[in-house]
Amino acid sequence: MGSSKAEVEVSYDVSNEFFRLWLDERMNYTCAVYESPEQSLEAAQLNKLRILSDFAKVGPEKKVLDIGCGWGAALEYVATARGVKRAVGVTLSTAQAAEVNARKIPGVEVIGGDFRTFTTPERFDSLISICMIDHLCSPEEARQGKAIDIYRAYFKKAWELTDKGAWFGLQTILRNRTPRMTPWGGLPAGTRKELEDIYFVTKEIFPGGLNPRLEDIIQAANPYWEVMQVNTRREHYQRTTAEWLRRLRLNEKTIRSTWGDKVFDDYDRYLSTCVNAFDKHYSSLAQYELRRID
Repeated sequence: MGSSKAEVEVSYDVSNEFFRLWLDERMNYTCAVYESPEQSLEAAQLNKLRILSDFAKVGPEKKVLDIGCGWGAALEYVATARGVKRAVGVTLSTAQAAEVNARKIPGVEVIGGDFRTFTTPERFDSLISICMIDHLCSPEEARQGKAIDIYRAYFKKAWELTDKGAWFGLQTILRNRTPRMTPWGGLPAGTRKELEDIYFVTKEIFPGGLNPRLEDIIQAANPYWEVMQVNTRREHYQRTTAEWLRRLRLNEKTIRSTWGDKVFDDYDRYLSTCVNAFDKHYSSLAQYELRRID
């Protein structure tokens, strides 16, 4: 069943103000796309939103659905920069839904609930989903060989919510490989700690979810969505998480005094683990341009 509402709220409901201290001003909690060495996180996050909106063919008079909308960065972008007719977001996080709806962005509505059971008579022209699919399949379900069926059900649901001619801008974190023992059975220096850190992140920060493999996404999209383009962004996510970590540490005193030592220590360990994972190819990221198969 992937991540439950309670598990998602472990991941995202520490406090909106906590995340505001170290994310960009639009509260993007996903990989940015950097166009130059000196580009800021804020500008790089706008690049990401532009790319995915282009993939989804977002423009005026379009109706957009953001699956797993977070704090509404993509919704605000399509409403203000692209002038869409209507934009709807779905999120399991109570804090995120409340945050976006309180901003009263014209044409934007966020529904708190599970996308897997989400229903509406509306049909959409463009879909965006940024790193939500990582919450759909649990490690246990993957071990049982259920991952592709779970992802295919997601793509089918997305297909059912769209009109003919729809496009989809999708972004997912990827599971590339796992730190391994040496061929002679020993653990290289630091590998045990890397394994412990990865387990910590999956248990304490993002319980219930599992990053997919690239080949699983490609296979599961068929027969509902045609894969038109895929771009991988591993180095961009390494840089994004490194910048989050830098900002987190700049606010260490505030975080410890407001939310306690455990919150700071856990997130410092989590972000450090992410930087290392992207640096060493344990994890990656992909952006997909998908066209509805009518």
